[in-house]
Amino acid sequence: MEGHQVDALLIRVIAQARAAGIPVPESIDPHVRLNTRAVARLGCCRPVSGGYIIEISARLLPAGEEAVAEVLAHEVLHTCRGCRNHGERWKGYAARMNARWGYHISRTGTWEAMGLPEQKPARYVLVCTRCGAEFVRARASSVVLHPERYRCRCGGQLALKQGDK
Repeated sequence: MEGHQVDALLIRVIAQARAAGIPVPESIDPHVRLNTRAVARLGCCRPVSGGYIIEISARLLPAGEEAVAEVLAHEVLHTCRGCRNHGERWKGYAARMNARWGYHISRTGTWEAMGLPEQKPARYVLVCTRCGAEFVRARASSVVLHPERYRCRCGGQLALKQGDK
């Protein structure tokens, strides 16, 4: 799926929302931004100078048209008045889209639900020297910097796995 196809999909999703009686504003930028760095989120809706820009992770594209449309629909609902968060109005609109168009819009989506592997990088892996349990961390937290100060639930010492930072 390419950028112009995603833009066409956004137009379709907006039309679907309006057909379902959802008051989608006219001020949505028709060009979806593809974020090549986003690994923790599938998409976002940004209010900018009286309008909205919708952005999705480029890593979502291999999941196919259905998954991309669902994320776009989720973000389009955030453009509606009173729907910046996932409150009752947003949930009501999501339920309406789900019922009418067969989406599975929810408050939070996961990479696995989209048929893709988890995207967050595992920068650090700690291993218990006794039982072998692994603890994945993305940030250089205290346990990563000083694993000798911590213990596994089995009582074993933690060590930073070789080959990691």
